[in-house]
Amino acid sequence: MSNSIGAHHATPSPSFSLCVYCGSRPGNNPKFAEVAHQVGQWIGQHGGQLVYGGGNNGLMGTVAQSTLEAGGRVMGIIPTSLVEREFAKRNCTELHVVDNMHQRKAMMAEHADAFLALPGGIGTFEELFEVWTWRQLGYHNKPIGLLNVDGYYDGLLAFMASTVQAQFVGSWQMDLIQASNEVSTLLPSLVQAAGLSANVRLTEQI
Repeated sequence: MSNSIGAHHATPSPSFSLCVYCGSRPGNNPKFAEVAHQVGQWIGQHGGQLVYGGGNNGLMGTVAQSTLEAGGRVMGIIPTSLVEREFAKRNCTELHVVDNMHQRKAMMAEHADAFLALPGGIGTFEELFEVWTWRQLGYHNKPIGLLNVDGYYDGLLAFMASTVQAQFVGSWQMDLIQASNEVSTLLPSLVQAAGLSANVRLTEQI
């Protein structure tokens, strides 16, 4: 069950919907928030929609506010139990309050054309690995990106390389995600891989 609250602005249909997973904390590196701002700005400048967990704290709040300020749509999806704890962002274009985490993640995936993970904690990791698992099982064919800000995911990527060497993960499974440290190359690549580049002017706006 989903209750929709907050602002409902009359905005044009988005050119694409990007689901972003990221921390509800800002982290200790200013580059994390800087890149979250760049991601939101890019989504808004290119007529897109951010789909995210609906919080107003940390990187979540930064990417959502930056999307709104750049003219993009923001769909926030948050469980009832986290409305106060994560300070639900009530000025989202759409804010959906759902019963539990399972509904939240299913709704986020349903409304996404592509997925992107920024720095975050175990919740971000769990969401990334879930959509990655779903893709390798054929439950969806949506592109997945990993934004490796200032080497944050270097350790994870090295570990994943070791799982390939140990023959628990195939190299084809690693090819299902795109890892990059550049917003300006990774986001256009995800939109193109989703087959939506015809709708979006991918060159940077001046």
